[in-house]
Amino acid sequence: MRTSRVSQDTAKAMHTISSTRRQTRSSSGALSKFKYSTTAPSLVSSNVASDSNYDDTSSLSSANTADIEDLLEAPTKKRRRVTQTTSIASGVSSGSVSRRTKNDETAIKEETQEKKPRIAKERRKPARKVKLENGSVEMQPPSNWDTIYEMVKKMRAENPTAPVDTMGCAELHWRASSPKDQRFQTLVALMLSSQTKDTVTAVAMQRLHTELGESESIQVPKIKKEEDEDSDYKGKDSTLNLGNILAVSPERLNELIRTVGFHNNKTKYIKQAAVLLRDNYNSDIPSTADELMKLPGVGPKMAYLCMSAAWGKHEGIGVDVHVHRITNLWGWHSTKNPEETRVALQSWLPKDKWHEINKLLVGLGQTVCLPVARRCGECDLAGTGLCKSEIKGLVTKTKKEKIEEAHVKIEVS
Repeated sequence: MRTSRVSQDTAKAMHTISSTRRQTRSSSGALSKFKYSTTAPSLVSSNVASDSNYDDTSSLSSANTADIEDLLEAPTKKRRRVTQTTSIASGVSSGSVSRRTKNDETAIKEETQEKKPRIAKERRKPARKVKLENGSVEMQPPSNWDTIYEMVKKMRAENPTAPVDTMGCAELHWRASSPKDQRFQTLVALMLSSQTKDTVTAVAMQRLHTELGESESIQVPKIKKEEDEDSDYKGKDSTLNLGNILAVSPERLNELIRTVGFHNNKTKYIKQAAVLLRDNYNSDIPSTADELMKLPGVGPKMAYLCMSAAWGKHEGIGVDVHVHRITNLWGWHSTKNPEETRVALQSWLPKDKWHEINKLLVGLGQTVCLPVARRCGECDLAGTGLCKSEIKGLVTKTKKEKIEEAHVKIEVS
């Protein structure tokens, strides 16, 4: 059988490799068993052996062929875990050292961390109970609360433009009325303010002050011009008093307060409360928060605000949605409703701040810390790290100086 030319060339090449003159180990070594003559004897046939022109020293035998030992590291060196790939056609080898690279990066990071120790950042702590050595439990205030409070107080004092500053319930009594009537007017304003904006409550109170004693017919009251209001009502007493509320019909009263939220229910509550005040409290409002909360439509927020505004007694904190929302945004506590917030605040907030905190935070919630689309860039707390819920990227200028001023003010006081 005649051997093809390709088979002859292959046999010559393999024979040349097996008889390479460069021998780094003896023929009885580990590589000698890979000779072609032992693995493929059929190809080294008599045709090749009998060929008188066969040259044992082919040009391939003197080629610059890489020895397998040249591709290995010396045994004295520390071996690296390298993935070796060799191109058979070109004889060029390449290695991947990705695993060592990762180890090197980790080592560099560890060395860097050792050189630059981490600065422990103070963790913001909410109000929490602390058990003392004597077994009693003390309520510890949240961290940095005094700094936050003073910064907000200063900010509000510099820009008192919130509706609560001029149209809050404490500002809606008639200045020329008697103290008893003023207390009653404050109570009515608080009852109207539930679920209603201050601007709307102020309009309804103005109607009660000026039109409650007029015609009983149900009609839209005549709106006087702003420039004539001072001249028309100067020196006149308010028509909002207990006697007129008892005398007015529910329909007329409901018409006068029609702009406030839930005016139908509020009309009923005001009429019922007027009867109770006449029969049980000598035509005056109760002088305790517990008694005030017995009146229909009066809850803890209204009772404590009324005690502060009407009687000057600070028995509790009036917590509305603004106070509840903002104090939770600051991380002072985690409460589910305004009543829980009131209990939490009263457990640690100094009593001299119980009266002012409502107006302070309501004004902040009406101007800067809005329920929707908060204006964190206009707040003095922005950029200081004091507000847990700050929206980043809205700071227009640095606040470092402002927080330092607040700290200095606290230390001086």
